[in-house]
Amino acid sequence: MNVYIVIAIAVSIAVGFKTKYNIGLFAMTFAYLIGCFGLGLKPSAVIALWPIGTFFVIFSVGLFYNFATVNGTMDKIASHMLYTTRNFPDFLPLVIYLASVIVAAMGAGFFAVMAVFVPMTMILCRRAHQNKLVGAMAVNWGALSGANLMTSGSGVIFQGLLVENGYSDVAFVYGIPIFLVTVIYPIVMLLGYILIRRITSSGKSEKLIVEKPQPFDAKQKQTLFLILLTIVIVLLFPILHLLFPANSFITMINAHVDIGLICIIMSVISLFLHLGNQKEVVEKVPWNTIIMICGMGMLIKVAIKAGLIRIIGQWIGTNIPVFWLPMGIALIAGVMSFFSSTLSVVAPSLFPIVAAMCAANPALNPAILFASVVCGAQSSNMSPFSSGGSMIQGYCENDDERNWLFPRQIFIGVPVCMISASVSCLIMSILAR
Repeated sequence: MNVYIVIAIAVSIAVGFKTKYNIGLFAMTFAYLIGCFGLGLKPSAVIALWPIGTFFVIFSVGLFYNFATVNGTMDKIASHMLYTTRNFPDFLPLVIYLASVIVAAMGAGFFAVMAVFVPMTMILCRRAHQNKLVGAMAVNWGALSGANLMTSGSGVIFQGLLVENGYSDVAFVYGIPIFLVTVIYPIVMLLGYILIRRITSSGKSEKLIVEKPQPFDAKQKQTLFLILLTIVIVLLFPILHLLFPANSFITMINAHVDIGLICIIMSVISLFLHLGNQKEVVEKVPWNTIIMICGMGMLIKVAIKAGLIRIIGQWIGTNIPVFWLPMGIALIAGVMSFFSSTLSVVAPSLFPIVAAMCAANPALNPAILFASVVCGAQSSNMSPFSSGGSMIQGYCENDDERNWLFPRQIFIGVPVCMISASVSCLIMSILAR
């Protein structure tokens, strides 16, 4: 039965990749066939495997932040950041990265940030004689790491997966190292690139020609205020609870703070303030992502019931030394993510394995291992066959630029990202001892 489940996961990914149809639909099909006719589950039990908590969080967070996308707030933030730093072309990759991080962290989400920043980055790299591969890597890194903030799109998904795997009390806390490691190591890499470039004088810097953006209008200012208020509410009480765990009032408020429900309230306020058209906002909810993540989540839960996750966890825990485990998991996640999605395939598959390993060996640090899964999985997102890399290919100006980037994404971008991410996970493990 476990062999059938492995085949089902592989077939779902392969057929989805080949046909461009949502792999979540194939995963749900296999969850039903294997769950009911292989494991003897009732249809209602299979339907109950749908991760309702994850579904609600993705829907509600996406709904609220879509107001900022619809009324142009996110585009305006990006334009202001790039205009402010136009006089520092040598630091363009770092500026692009930080701008992408901030916009993604404010809730724009990975795909929205890529759609806004990749075309802009390619133009700026041409004007400043910067390496377009490095610029593309900067956007990809920034969109991924910013979205990993505990209150942003990917961050809330990871916390949902942590809750589903028995870490509800520390889901927010475990989200912190995921965000920090994915934010910090790209900064180190980009600073290293800038330093080498300046030492070798490999290119001439020119002042960037960036048109001065218009000021924020009234609706955009209101949208910014609501976004910042949401971030403060969601972050404040968990942090206060960490600082003052014995305070009963803070503990009570923290127990009732939920980002999904808060985003629903903010969406209602946004509607009454007329910050966006309801139909357009709802249409932009990432339904495709929801189906992928929740569909694959059903199949992974079938695998858990069959005992597959426990077997894989035991194998990894037995064959990889504890010291090298974070790096090993990061590399495994990176290889898996080369052809698949971090959010819909890799994280839902490996988080239960990490949970099983940590349950069997209390000496392991689950926060470090969960962070290693995310860090490793996102490191190969530069692949032209993965979500980020394919978007970069799609936003190239012409076939010549696309053909120039394609092999460099595979043979330079992916190895550099995977090695740096894996080493970062090892360093994180050492510092945590």
